[in-house]
Amino acid sequence: MEETKILPDTWKVSLQLLLKQLKSNAAKSARIAILGVGNQFRSDDGAGVLVARMLSERRCARDTDRVLVIEAGLGPENTTGELRKFAPDLVLIIDAAEMGDRAGAIQWVPVESIDGMSASTHSLPLSMLAQYLTLDLNCIVALLGIQPGSNSVSDKISPEVSHAIQEIIDELDGAFQIIHPPPGPRHR
Repeated sequence: MEETKILPDTWKVSLQLLLKQLKSNAAKSARIAILGVGNQFRSDDGAGVLVARMLSERRCARDTDRVLVIEAGLGPENTTGELRKFAPDLVLIIDAAEMGDRAGAIQWVPVESIDGMSASTHSLPLSMLAQYLTLDLNCIVALLGIQPGSNSVSDKISPEVSHAIQEIIDELDGAFQIIHPPPGPRHR
């Protein structure tokens, strides 16, 4: 059997399609929660936390009625109360994930295979959290993985993962501007 190659920007196309689907399905504006997961003191494992931290400084995160950005760190299960209160249509988990790819590669990780791929420095397996959120909040849960280059004890991120972090932030910020455009001037 031949190995399937995933195109580098496939995750971007899938993100755009998912957000457009949410926008068209929602009677109200789609509500999106971003969970940045990982250990910022284990080098590239902190990628998800850095995405959340940097994304929270962007314009899209200021729309607190429709976008919630959480630095979940090592305990994403501790965010369930905040998520329940927010009532998202989509929970997007961003985490370092061992996918057997080059450092900095970005891919969607199927929820059912999270435990087999994640660098798993978390106290509760992300697959259990995803199942819980799906059932309890009746929302879509998706995981965007970043291939780490190193998980050594350090607060330094590899250049490849740093580039991936910036790419995700730029893509999310742009995508949110499309589905939740800022209010423009009113015409009479």
